[in-house]
Amino acid sequence: MSNFIVRKAAVLGAGVMGAQIAAHFANAEVPVVLFDLPAREGDPNGIVRRAIDALKKLEPSPLATKDRVDYIDAANYSQHLDQLRDCDLIIEAIAERTEWKDDLYRQIAPFVSPAAIVASNTSGLSIKRLSEGLPEALRSRFCGIHFFNPPRYMPLVELISTNATNLALLDDLEGWLVSRLGKGIVRARDTPNFVANRVGVFSMLAVMHHTQRLGLGFDVVDSLTGPIIGRPKSATYRTADVVGLDTLAHVVKTMQDTLPTDPWHGYFGVPAWLTALIGQGALGQKTRCGIFRKDGRAIKVLDLTLQAYRDSAAHIDPSVLAILKNRDPAGKFAQLRASEQPQAQFLWAIFRDIFHYAAYHLADIADNARDLDFAMRWGFGWSEGPFESWQAAGWLAIAEAVRADINAGRAMSQAALPAWVFGRVAQEGVHGAQGSYSASADAYRPRSTLPVYQRQIFPEQLLGENTIAGSTVWENDGVRMWTLPQIDAGIAIVSVKTRNHTLGRDVIVGLQEAVARAEADYQGLVLWHEAPFAFGANLKEVTEAIAAGDFDLLERYVSEFQNASMCLKYAKVPVIAAVQGMALGGGCEFIMHATKRVIALESYIGLVEAGVGLIPAGGGCKEFAIRAAQQAARTAGNDPFEFIQPVFMTIAMATVSKSGAQARELGFAVDTDRIVFNAHELLYVALREARALAEAGYYPRLSPRAIKVAGRTGIANCIMLLANMKEGGMISAHDYAVAKAAATALCGGDIETGSLVDEQWLLTVERKLFVELLKNPKTQQRIQHLLETGKPLRN
Repeated sequence: MSNFIVRKAAVLGAGVMGAQIAAHFANAEVPVVLFDLPAREGDPNGIVRRAIDALKKLEPSPLATKDRVDYIDAANYSQHLDQLRDCDLIIEAIAERTEWKDDLYRQIAPFVSPAAIVASNTSGLSIKRLSEGLPEALRSRFCGIHFFNPPRYMPLVELISTNATNLALLDDLEGWLVSRLGKGIVRARDTPNFVANRVGVFSMLAVMHHTQRLGLGFDVVDSLTGPIIGRPKSATYRTADVVGLDTLAHVVKTMQDTLPTDPWHGYFGVPAWLTALIGQGALGQKTRCGIFRKDGRAIKVLDLTLQAYRDSAAHIDPSVLAILKNRDPAGKFAQLRASEQPQAQFLWAIFRDIFHYAAYHLADIADNARDLDFAMRWGFGWSEGPFESWQAAGWLAIAEAVRADINAGRAMSQAALPAWVFGRVAQEGVHGAQGSYSASADAYRPRSTLPVYQRQIFPEQLLGENTIAGSTVWENDGVRMWTLPQIDAGIAIVSVKTRNHTLGRDVIVGLQEAVARAEADYQGLVLWHEAPFAFGANLKEVTEAIAAGDFDLLERYVSEFQNASMCLKYAKVPVIAAVQGMALGGGCEFIMHATKRVIALESYIGLVEAGVGLIPAGGGCKEFAIRAAQQAARTAGNDPFEFIQPVFMTIAMATVSKSGAQARELGFAVDTDRIVFNAHELLYVALREARALAEAGYYPRLSPRAIKVAGRTGIANCIMLLANMKEGGMISAHDYAVAKAAATALCGGDIETGSLVDEQWLLTVERKLFVELLKNPKTQQRIQHLLETGKPLRN
């Protein structure tokens, strides 16, 4: 791999995007200078400081941990341009006005290091034209680098070059963005709005057109264009509110001004009702009023017929819902097209017009169909790109249906489908084992061979692509143990097979068997599977035992769970937990007992048992008691309660980390654990970590014997922390009882303060308390409610 690295960056423009790009650089521990205009009054850096302060308040947070904000320095163009000399990457993110960008480039040019990359975060202006605002010497190091909002969470970055751009430098930048910032890269062509916005904004305009044509409500359309068709929960109109109606109008205006020959040009304009909202200052989420608005707890939606807001009451017609539940894509599209129900007609129309638009423009806007599909997945949150949906439904059948609608005048444009569409019939589409079709080259393009992608053993797949399966060593109904001989035959992998990776008896027994086999035949073991890592124990198994009144069985079940945790902790070979997504309850406990953790940045880890009226009993309380004793032994006071207190509140409040980095702050991981920004690299890194430990002569830790516990005084101190919350009605009596049990487990039981115990004592204490809580009707009600509704019960 290249040695390219960004040691320090600068972001020019402290607006919403600029500030959040700076935040994500800080997440990656890259110091960043955030610039804006000097404030007219007071602190010259006032504009930037307010933007930085705003980062701390946003939800979902652009900051992986609160202290990341310390990596962002405030600066202004009048006083601090000299700081650019130290920056390896400078990203311009000011308003979409070419003349303003030109002026800024003239200001910064004398201060840019000869080795630095300069890039614009423009969402659609010509990169070639922008490069002309730079001195010729800098043009080879200039490109477009279009992040999507919010930059921490949206995977897509579009990279756009000019004829002058140093392509080797662009390769280096792509590798760094993929691995260091965790991004999915699409090399976009220098056309208006590039790839994702070009197709995505057209999709929104098509939705708006057909909404009005068929007289549907905005709330109904959002119910039709959300998760039920593989789109984000924000669907269409809620997405417009989140983006900002003024921002959306600006992007549409760019298409209107720069694409005069586009066959769909007549639709490149915002409806009159949207223009009216903008004129009233109702810009969406940022003004708390747009297409939707919140009145107290009620969500109101604009009704064009009433010319007023009404309660949002989306309703999908039962016949349309039945069609959408059809798992056969070919049958589903045929039924939508044949139906006379307006909602079905709407859905067929928006898919048809997106297929038509993407096919017509593929040669102009993207190198190949893979880039376009990934752009829509990563930039707009679609579960499938348009070409994937088309191919899954039968390439020829959809092509003929689209052509028939064009010929009948039903499509938004009468532009003919390009000839290449019917040339793909024999291949049954544009994606296959050989790559993805390039309309401009009339050839299939394989995936990028840049070295960074060798770290992605299982990259995100497209329809029709092949993937490696690995070699199965052993499996039961709960887990599969397997290897990747072509990568490292000496390190075994174990993956949980259950739905949401819940941890039932088959998983618990399977993990212990996998550890035993790894100890016998391998040098290490990696616990890995796709997100979520684990949703915790199998509560259905628990409720069945409760219904039978078999609490002895439940105690044996918990004991077996503890044994699995201890197997992970004391295995004779290193056990690496590769974590992504949710890792809750027992999943968190297994993570805590691994030799080492490799954690994706977007991991949400926590001991959440309190939510169902229980305490961690798979060794979680025990581990925190041990760590508290070890930390206390290194301090003058030697008092474990000082370290128990924050952990107690974390468990009592069922706190879940908001990132993999925050999991370290909460104690679910340790400072030496790896945080990986690109989840597709997790398995690669985990295998390397296991191999390194094995080569270094790994041997398991000794079980601690003399663990000093906080005992009765610690329990009393924990309960005092909750007294005011109970009196104020912030927690229920049962919350209080559960928290007291957690305090007892963390403090080593109801014994003398300062007592010395061993690990098995702590496991026994937490197990007994757990089973006693299971006998409580309040806990049983919570478990049943969660199983039935998916939501916690406060009782």
